[in-house]
Amino acid sequence: MTLGLARLRLLPEVFWRLSLPEFCAMAGGFQRPGAISRAEVERMMLRFPD
Repeated sequence: MTLGLARLRLLPEVFWRLSLPEFCAMAGGFQRPGAISRAEVERMMLRFPD
């Protein structure tokens, strides 16, 4: 909520209508340097199944 309402300065009605992918894109979640890929997560899940 702090990111959406304070940092991005979204109106509350706009913030609450966003889907999670929309909010993630607005927050830069799809462009994070160093983020691991889906394939890397799947390899880690196989290696560490707990």
